[in-house]
Amino acid sequence: MTTLPPPEVKKFSDDSIEKKVYGIVEALNNYLPIMNDRNRLGFALYKYVKGEGDEPEVLAKTMKLKLEGISEEEIARLIKTEIDKIK
Repeated sequence: MTTLPPPEVKKFSDDSIEKKVYGIVEALNNYLPIMNDRNRLGFALYKYVKGEGDEPEVLAKTMKLKLEGISEEEIARLIKTEIDKIK
């Protein structure tokens, strides 16, 4: 029995909305130590940018993120200013 290599991961282009939104969340890794929290927040913010999800203020309160060194209000404000730059 042999083990096959994992499938290749298709990367987003640098100018795609997905890459920009996930980049915003990855830049907050000092405040969001858990990778799964960053992935969930990135997806929720992507949905927000596409017009389908909640605002960052709502997401920061409802997603039960493990935050270190920052409050929910402060991180929502940081995210909102960065999202406004790409919208």
